[in-house]
Amino acid sequence: MSDTDLKQRIAERYREVNGDHPMTAADDTYVSAQFVALEELCAAHGRESDEVRRLMLGRRLPLPGYLRSDGAEMVPADLFALADGAGGTDRLEAWFVAHWDDPATGRAEWDAYLSGQYVCLRSVTPAAIRRKEHLTAEIGGAEAEPDAGSARWAARLHARIDELDLLMPEFTAYDRLRFGGPTSRDTCVTAMRARFPRP
Repeated sequence: MSDTDLKQRIAERYREVNGDHPMTAADDTYVSAQFVALEELCAAHGRESDEVRRLMLGRRLPLPGYLRSDGAEMVPADLFALADGAGGTDRLEAWFVAHWDDPATGRAEWDAYLSGQYVCLRSVTPAAIRRKEHLTAEIGGAEAEPDAGSARWAARLHARIDELDLLMPEFTAYDRLRFGGPTSRDTCVTAMRARFPRP
């Protein structure tokens, strides 16, 4: 299969997952600052871009996080880090899933990872995924805590928000289109800071 055919199949799979939404100039600028073009990353790491595309289509590496408006497949700079740490793409799935006590949860997270939609983390690792989930749950449930409204509660809430803030990038308007609404940063960082100003 030619390079053009593989790129086309990646683009088709990407749109199946994300829908077909326009990328604006502002989206392109954001993505270019936060991610790297697949071919550039492969050249820097001595890898063949076509082989990486085959691994993506074979569900052994995640899809690109974005398709820039010029068609460039934009991926995180550490795209290969997890596979390298796991001992190769053949071992990556088992290594990844094993980070969850419940295998069904681990496999669901693996599917989410392969979608390329974990653009909500600066670095996509099982530890960061689990920590984000924990923090968003705590922030979402903060108002129901027994000491809600107290100074100690506010300090605890803002410590969680600050930690989550460090885990996540800023997002771009395109993300709100493909995810169908506010991002986790919108709801758990920006909105919570506005509702509960830091003491």
